[in-house]
Amino acid sequence: MSLLSHLREELRPTVKLAVPLVLAELGWMTMAIVDTMMVGRLPNSAVAIGAVALGSNIFITIALFGEGLLLGLDTLVSQAFGAGKREDCHRSLVNSIYLSIALTPPLLIPIWLLRHFYVGIGANSAVVELAVPYTKALGYGLFPLLLYFAVRRCLQAMNMVRPVAFALISANIINALGNYLLIYGKWGFPNLGAVGSGWSTAIARAYLALVLIVYLLWYDRKHRTELLKTPIDIDFPRIKRLIVLGFPAAMQFTLESGVFALVTALISRFGPVPLATHQIALNTVAFTYMVPLGISSAAAVRVGQAIGRKDAQGAAAAGYTSIFLSAVFMTLAGIAMLLFPSWISRIYTPDETIIRATGMLLAAGAAFQLFDGIQTAATGALRGAGNTRTPMFCHFTAYWIIGLPLGARLAFRHNMGALGLWVGLSLALILIGIVLLLVWRNTANKLADSLR
Repeated sequence: MSLLSHLREELRPTVKLAVPLVLAELGWMTMAIVDTMMVGRLPNSAVAIGAVALGSNIFITIALFGEGLLLGLDTLVSQAFGAGKREDCHRSLVNSIYLSIALTPPLLIPIWLLRHFYVGIGANSAVVELAVPYTKALGYGLFPLLLYFAVRRCLQAMNMVRPVAFALISANIINALGNYLLIYGKWGFPNLGAVGSGWSTAIARAYLALVLIVYLLWYDRKHRTELLKTPIDIDFPRIKRLIVLGFPAAMQFTLESGVFALVTALISRFGPVPLATHQIALNTVAFTYMVPLGISSAAAVRVGQAIGRKDAQGAAAAGYTSIFLSAVFMTLAGIAMLLFPSWISRIYTPDETIIRATGMLLAAGAAFQLFDGIQTAATGALRGAGNTRTPMFCHFTAYWIIGLPLGARLAFRHNMGALGLWVGLSLALILIGIVLLLVWRNTANKLADSLR
């Protein structure tokens, strides 16, 4: 079946599902961008931006491991929903909440030990003094964040995506207001500087969880889906299934976000200005990444539901359509990074030194945009088919065996600094994109054979 045929069949339903999810992902990333922009207006903007970079990247790595363990919901809930088994969807939701409760204490431990890690890698001391309390403030929002992840995955797997977009868009308003009050000490609130941004973000994440829970209860009451009649006993086989499906995804997220967190920590050795330029470039590529990430979630749902209906052609169409949409958007994003680097940098800071230094990192980011879009959408399609292990192995090999060692060599032995590390990451993402595209093609062919 040709790409044109796949697009004709799947484009409209994929876009309809993906748009709210893309808005949700953009809303998620906008919090980090607003945090960086607002602390970037503090007197010592390089140190403040560096602290947010150091703290937020470590926290996101930890939180994404928890989210990854919950990604098994994409497979279980979408396939159950496609087969018309709503009660099974509800049982997965209930047990994902138990899993979130169990995950929170062990995930908090590394947050409280971060100072030892920062000192061990030789991070800039001025940045560390702000990064540690900032990250601890974020830690208070960890459980609500995991709860939000769990409820969100279930809602979107059952085609209820608008409340997810609403929650994140409105949470950004709360986060921006909280930043204004707590960073600068307005309306009688304490002047907490960069640390106030951490508290504001934690509050906004608690709001996210609350909105989705309230919506789910309202929807149950209106449509009588019998959610509240779902057995609340712990279903250990189901939790085990969630972990078996989710652990490879958790490791993939950890390997991917972890390598960027480690790169951030290594760049902190060069001082506040290189760290600030890295954070601006990283925020930019992370923002563009949110679009294929939302499309990837739609791919997981559409592929999973098609498999639940035993529709191999529909599954293939959903996967290829998502990959195509992601590739087109990311190509345009890469072109924008090459054409407007100074304009992008000025969004975050008025410091001309930082603005001038950011251009080369944005060029390195532009080089991998297309392949990042391909690998992200392909990962979602594979997750819908129940394959979470292959992306994990690809990310481990490309990032940690090839990209990071090469980047570190260029940065420290060849004196390329932050740019050297970005070159290594760019090569890794190009390799991942090529490999996962081939893997999805093979998976689609196997589905066609197995579901005939």
